Amino acid sequence: MTETHIIKEEEIAKRWQKFAHVSPYNRELGFLPHAVHTDWCVLKVEYQEALVGDPQTRVLHGGVITALLDAALGFAIFVKLPEIRPMATLDLRIDYLKPATPGRAILGGAVCYKLTAELAFVRGAAYHDKPDDPIATAVGIYMFTSGRPVLRNEDVPR
Repeated sequence: MTETHIIKEEEIAKRWQKFAHVSPYNRELGFLPHAVHTDWCVLKVEYQEALVGDPQTRVLHGGVITALLDAALGFAIFVKLPEIRPMATLDLRIDYLKPATPGRAILGGAVCYKLTAELAFVRGAAYHDKPDDPIATAVGIYMFTSGRPVLRNEDVPR
C-alpha cells in the first residue's frame, strides 16, 4: 500500500468520524468508526447494558447488530463516493449465526463491491475478533434517491 493511499484512507476516516455523529440513531447507539480501507470499513459498538436484549443472557439485542451492519454497509458505500448521496436501503439480509459474547464490543465490517448510477451492492459481517468468525453476516442493496447530495466529502469539516 502506498503512502498516498494510506493518507487518503486516514483522511476518509477523519471525515467519516465527524459525519458519523450527524445521525442521532447511530450516535445514540454509540457507533464509532474503527478502521477504514477502500476494501473493508469497520464500525464499532462497545458493550452497554442499555443495549442488552435479554437480561438473563446479557447478549446485545439483535436490533443493535442489525443497525450496526446497516450503518457499516452505508459506511462502505460512503468511502467509494465523492459525496454523500441520499440513499435508501432497498434490500438487507442478515443471517445471525451465533449470539454475541456478553461484555464484548462488536465490530461491523463491510465492503461495497459494486456501484452503479442507481445502486450500491454491499456485504459485511458483525464479529468480535475476526470477520471469518462472524456473529452475523449481511448483504444489501442500497438505492440512490433523487435530490442533491446530502454532503460532499470535501465539505465535511476537518
